Parts: sequence; structure tokens; C-alpha cells
Amino acid sequence: MRARRGLLAVLALGTAIAMPGGARADRQRDAGLGAVLEAAIAAARCDGHDDRYGEEVFLRLQEPRLRALVRDAQLRVEILRQVYCEAHAVAARYHRELRFDLRLTPELVLAVIDVESRFDRYAVSRSGAVGLMQVMPFWPRRLGVENRLFGSVDFNVHLGCEILAYYMHLERNDYRRALERYNGSVGRREYPDQVLTRLSGRWRA
Repeated sequence: MRARRGLLAVLALGTAIAMPGGARADRQRDAGLGAVLEAAIAAARCDGHDDRYGEEVFLRLQEPRLRALVRDAQLRVEILRQVYCEAHAVAARYHRELRFDLRLTPELVLAVIDVESRFDRYAVSRSGAVGLMQVMPFWPRRLGVENRLFGSVDFNVHLGCEILAYYMHLERNDYRRALERYNGSVGRREYPDQVLTRLSGRWRA
């Protein structure tokens, strides 16, 4: 699949495969994700945003909150800029191509990273999930991605946002159900409760 294939065509395939029978705890192995991540890997990562004022406000608000978790000042800024850029870019694309108002905010992405990895870019879970957003490497490896890329801020946040957006679209912006699917814990409240608590606490807008 070429990166320029429309988002509608990619997600139509994923929806047709994923929706019958309801959500399942696939731990990011949902069949529809293959096409989504293939397009995401082929596309360029977000390297800037038109809303410079909004980005600077976000940085000024969130950078002090991140200091306790990330000591390196340059890395803090890199993470925050990438999160802001990717969250807005994927939301804009869903609106443009699907006319769907995706409620994926940079604050939500920060809350997910906080719970998933505590902002350790090299974190590896017992189930094999890696990096800031604990991306499961099953699909990327099938698509030829090198292991070293999983620890990079831009690549990991890029894929993590695409995966989270995919689940939020399937669940029609239901945060809890989308987060359950992202974590592979459908039907259990612990994970979405943790993320939403961090969202309303540390990472509130």
C-alpha cells in the first residue's frame, strides 16, 4: 500500500475486519492496524506545526511538569514538540479525510506516555511493547522496521498516535474503550482510569 492511499480506504479495511464481534484485547495486533501502520511508516514524521503560538503555550505549561520525569532539558522539549505536532497532525487528517472530529489531544498523549513508560524512551515491557508509547513491534517488524527506531522519540510517538487514533475512531471517541484497546485490556477499568487520572491531574490543559 502506498502512503498516499487515502485514510478512508485504509480505515475501511480496518473497520471491516475489527468491528464485527466487538472490541477484543488484541494488544495492538488488530488486523486492521497492519494497513494503518504501513501507511504511517511510509509517511514522513511530523516536523513542524503551523500553530506556533499554541505549541509555545503547550510547552510553557507542560515543560515544568515534565522536569521530574525527564532530566534532560533538550529531550523534554523534543518529546513535547513531537507530541504536540503528531496529535494535531493526525486529528487534522481524520477531519480532512473522514470528516471525523478525532478528540486526540497532546495532553491525552502525554497521559498515555506517563502511564505506559514514565517517559523512558528505551522502556521494554514484559509483553514486548517498546518505547515512550509502548508500541507493540509485531506489525512494524513485519513491515521491515529496524529495532533501533523504536527508541527514537519521533518514530515511537508517530506510531503510538496513529494506533491510538485508530482505536479512537473505531470507538467513536470513547476514551475508555479506545484506551482499553490500546492497552489490550478490554473490559477492565484499571488502565483507562490511570490514564484519565493523569490527564485530569498532571497533564491537564
